[in-house]
Parts: sequence; structure tokens; C-alpha cells
Amino acid sequence: MINPIVKTIDLGDGRTITLETGKLAKQADGAVELRMNNTMMLATVCAAKDANPGVDFMPLQVEYKEKYSAFGRFPGGFTRREGRVSDYEILTCRLVDRALRPLFPDDYHAEVFVNVILYSSDGEDIPDALVGLAASAALAVSTIPFNGPLAEVRVARINGQFKINPTFDELEKADMDIMVGATIDNIMMVEGEMKEVSEAELLDAIKFAHETIKVMCQAQIEFMEELGTTVKREYSHEVNDETLREDIKAKLYDKVYAIAKSGQGKKERSEAFEAIVEEYKAQLTEEELTEEKITLISRYYHEVEKEAMRRCILDEGIRLDGRKTTDIRPIWSAVDYVPGPHGSAIFTRGETQALATVTLGTKLDEKIIDDVLNNEKERFLLHYNFPPFATGEARPQRGVGRREIGHGNLAHRALKPVIPENYPYVIRIVSDILESNGSSSMATVCSGTLALMDAGVQIKKPVSGIAMGLISENKGAKYAVLSDILGDEDHLGDMDFKVTGTRDGITATQMDIKVDGLSYEILENALAQAKEGREHILNKLLETISEPREDLKPHAPRIEVIIIAKDFIGAVIGPGGKIIQGMQEETGTTITIEEIEGIGRVEIAANDKNSIDAAIAKIKAIVAVPEIGEVYQGKVRSIMPYGAFVEFLPGKDGLLHISEIDWKRLETVEEAGLKEGDTIEVKLIDIESKTGKFKLSRKVLLPHAEREERYRTEGNGFKARKRE
Repeated sequence: MINPIVKTIDLGDGRTITLETGKLAKQADGAVELRMNNTMMLATVCAAKDANPGVDFMPLQVEYKEKYSAFGRFPGGFTRREGRVSDYEILTCRLVDRALRPLFPDDYHAEVFVNVILYSSDGEDIPDALVGLAASAALAVSTIPFNGPLAEVRVARINGQFKINPTFDELEKADMDIMVGATIDNIMMVEGEMKEVSEAELLDAIKFAHETIKVMCQAQIEFMEELGTTVKREYSHEVNDETLREDIKAKLYDKVYAIAKSGQGKKERSEAFEAIVEEYKAQLTEEELTEEKITLISRYYHEVEKEAMRRCILDEGIRLDGRKTTDIRPIWSAVDYVPGPHGSAIFTRGETQALATVTLGTKLDEKIIDDVLNNEKERFLLHYNFPPFATGEARPQRGVGRREIGHGNLAHRALKPVIPENYPYVIRIVSDILESNGSSSMATVCSGTLALMDAGVQIKKPVSGIAMGLISENKGAKYAVLSDILGDEDHLGDMDFKVTGTRDGITATQMDIKVDGLSYEILENALAQAKEGREHILNKLLETISEPREDLKPHAPRIEVIIIAKDFIGAVIGPGGKIIQGMQEETGTTITIEEIEGIGRVEIAANDKNSIDAAIAKIKAIVAVPEIGEVYQGKVRSIMPYGAFVEFLPGKDGLLHISEIDWKRLETVEEAGLKEGDTIEVKLIDIESKTGKFKLSRKVLLPHAEREERYRTEGNGFKARKRE
């Protein structure tokens, strides 16, 4: 007998979300079915009973998968089955992972697998906004240790009004699109893009989202109470030696603190910290230095380093590299650094360095997106690469990971609002991180801005970005907001808050919070400090290049766009593409044509203007409407006893009757010296109303002896009558 438990969440505008457990996937540790209208997903969670030996971190794996059948579609490819995870699915996984991970106990190290599968969608409601809620609910109905519940929602601002979880159509009208993850008490994660909004507006959106999240969390709490899962399973994943912990703190803390406030560079500082640990190990005998003890020494030393760094900042206001909390590291940048691409720039901030290149392409270079619910073409691409040498690691470079996709997506969202509308070029930015100690995604935003301007892309405004950090204690009673954080400050701190924007507002943000009790006051102060920091960085960018170059690089492709009537699209393409292919071969251009909202958009690309002009002339000739009285350059297609057929416009032939070839009487067409293939000038003198056939004349364009004589004798009077 199945006795499912159902909870309903009212979004307050007539829409509801239902959570149901006890019916599906009952062998999982936790399983919840979520429904909203015709969107349905199943979230499951399974955890190992114990931690693997030597694991001292949280091995959490979040997977999100959309079934093509959810929207009544077949997958592409030869196998016709779901393949590798799409970027959209990876980004959704990251949103959930970043919110869930801080809520597991610090000493819980068992493997946890969260799987969310989309089984149904009507293409209206956006599923990624529901995945966090489903995942948390599955954890809530399980006995896996978890300090939740939490929920995630999307909040969009449409016509000045905030809306929770808008539809796809509504989101297209929004000027703000952010995802917020939170518990009933605290904000845990924020990520999104916006069109130059203020810090106050962003805070208002977060607060608005939190009110709905509280309702969602309360429903999960009721789940837990009804199922009896408020009490979680017992575990023991760490073996501790308190005597060793105290010994390490007593002997090493002062040494570590001295290095933490010395202001050394990353490499020197790391070597100094490592020497302290090795010195401590050296005092132990081989019998004492067991593998288990080495693991404990590493763990307890990490605690000492974290405390020393935090105390140095909170008590003395001194950071690991000697800066004050608001200081930005030295910046240098350059454009046109690499000659081959169509634009390039290098941006260095402290020990973080990004090389960005811009490539401009045609419509043929568009990225085709074929996700379950998203079928479109992307004209602005940004790819981010993080090779191991950027941090001095000696390991092979593998394929693109989830982190690289996530960081690239953040930079893409930051720059997308300033790309010119209806820009004819497809733009690809590639950011290669050459050195890293701090936010490389924000370095990507800065180098990307410079490279776009170097390429001559007329961006609306330059964009800069900064990563902020936080060190706090006693739930924010004492705290320090850090501008332009180091890698260690991110790792050992309480917040990683990235903000990008122009002078006039924020374009993208990503925030991960690792502590409870972060107040809106702290967030407000962090945003204000971030604004000062990114404006400082923006000024440095503008010292390198103050505005986009007026023109593209000489080796960049040139693109012209012309609009034609929808009815002429077939004529330009020709049977089997014969006409358009012929034009491309003759002019050395690349021509693409598509129908958009009832018109034909023709894009002509080449490396020189003359080729483009030649192609445009041919296209205009095809789409031109024949007009009586107009003179055309035509080609003789065939010779008949009664005249010649002349192609005076592409695909349009007219009859040049033998009587219209010359003023003198001709017995045969050949007497005029015409032959097939000749180019002659003709005038359209008539279009038959019934048949639509064209009548041409050549003789009206030729001198006539009698007329010339009258012109000479009667002068202007004849000239005026002739004009009439």
C-alpha cells in the first residue's frame, strides 16, 4: 500500500508547486517528486554509509539531466539517445551544488549523490529554478546529515515589478534575472545577470526572493516532522587527536601569524608555510610519523593557518599580501598583444593574468544550441580556459571542466548586455588564464572588455569586475569585507562575491556564502565597497584604451547586411542554391540569407569592400522590380529570326524585337552583329498586362541621323519637344 505525503507551496499568484514523497524511487535514501503545472522532475539522494579512508572533504556530486521525451522530442545524433551533459545542465548542477555544499556538517565526509531528472515540461516554466528545491526536499526526507532545508528561486524584474519563477516568455522582457538560494534564515547563493541595475535594486530583489524561499523551506520542515527525519543518522568520519591539535597550535601559531602579516608573494608565502610544517614533522621520529598522523598534522595545520589569517585581518587589518581591506592589487594591461586574432588584450591584476582574444565571424559561425527546452543560435560566445600552469601545477591538461564552464558563463553574462544590438558579426572571446591567485573570471571580464574594444566592436560601455571576500565572527558581530581577494582568502574566508558592471550599474553577479547569519547590512556594505573597487579597475582599463577602435583590424572580415522582400529569398538562392553559390564563386564572398519576421536578411562577408559591393550589386539586380523606361545592361541569351532574348535582370528575359535593334531596317538579327553572350544596353519599353512579358528596345538608345540633323537646325526648340 502506497501512502505518499504531499506538500503544496502557494506562490501567491495562483501558481502552486507540489512536493510528493513515498511513491517513486523508494530505495533511495530520499526521493521527492516535484510538479509545477506540467513541469515534473524527480530528485533522489543516496549517501554512502561511511567515508572512504583518507577523505577529509565533502565528496558531493550533483547531477541534473533533462530527458528529451519531457518535451516530446527525439535527441539528435546517430544513437538517438541522451548524450553528454549540456552546458545548461552543468550550470544548473553548479547552482545547486554551491547552495547545498556549505550546509553539510564540516566533519561529514561520506559520498553523497544528488540526482534530479526532468521528466516533463510544457516549455513555459523554466525548470532550473525548481531543481534546488527538489534536491533539498530529497535531502530533507532522508536521514543524511544536512543543516537545511533550503530552496532556490529565480526572481526577475519585468516592467519594474519583481516576479518569482517567471516563464520563458516573461523572462525575455526582464531587465534583471537572478537565482537566489537560501535557508529559512540565511542567503547562501546568488547568481544572475542584469541590465545596469543599482546595488539597492539588487538587494531588493534578493529580499523579495527570500520571502518565497521561507515558505518553501517551511514546507520541507513539515515534511521532516511528518516523516520523523528531523533526527539524522549518526556518523563518525574523523579520528582526532586533541593533544596533537593543541601541540601544533601552541608551537606553530605564532610562526604562521608572522608569515601571514609579512606581506610576501604567493610563492614565497607558500614555501614559508610549507617549511613550518616540514620543520614540525622533522621533530617526530619515524615511528611517530605514521600516515594517519601526517593526515592529522595537515588538517590541524590548516586550522592554524586559517585562524592566523583571519585574526590578522580582523585584529590588525592586514591581509596575506600586506594590503588593507579596500586595496586593489597593481594592474597593468595591454591591447593588440597578439597580432593574429581580430582583437586581443592582456590583463594582469596582482598575480592573476588573463589573455583574451576576439574572433569575428559570419552567420555560419553561430553556435547551434540543441538542448531539450532551448533551440536557438548564439552569436556571442565566451570560452574560458584554466591550464594547470596558471597555478604552477605539474599535471596534464585535460578537457574543459565544470568550473571552466561556470566561470566562462559568468563572464559571458557580464559582457553580453554591452554587445551592440543587431551586430552583424558573430563574436567569440577566448580567455586563457596564464596566472592565477584571485578571481580569474573577473580578470576574464576585464581582458574581454579590452579585447572587444581593440577589435573595434562598438560596445555600449566598458565593463569591469571584482571579487569580494568576507572574514567574520560571532555571526557578523565583527567582520571585514575584502576587495580583490586572493585565492587563500577565498578558500579560508566566509564569502566569495563577484560583481561586474559599467559605471552606470551592475551587469552580473555571483555570490557564495559559507557562514550562517550574514546580514543584509553586511551585503549592502560589500556591494558599496565592490562598486568602488570595480570603478577603480575600470579607470585602469580606460587608461589602456579609452574607447573602441573606429574600425576593424585590416585582416578582419567585412560584413554588410541588406534587407530584401521575403518573396525574393527564393530568387536569390536559386534552384538548388545555384544562383547564390554562383555569386559567391564570382565575387569571392560568403553570402547567407534567412527569413526573420517576414523579411529576408542577407549577410555578405568578404575580406575586401570591392567583393562585397559586387555581390550587393548582383543581389540588388535580382530583387529589383523591372520599371518601364529604365535602361539596363543585358546579356544576349538566344537569337531568333524575329529578334533576340536578352536577360536584362537576373532571371528576367525580355524580347528585343528585330525592329527595335536599330533605326535602319534589318532583314536578319545577324546584320546588327549581335550574337549570344554579347552584353548590350537596352531600355524596357513595355510590359504586357496579360502575360507579363517584357519588351525591350536598343534603337531608342542609338543616334538617329534624321533626328541629329533636326537637332542641329532647330536647336533648343527640338530639344525641348524631344524631352516632352
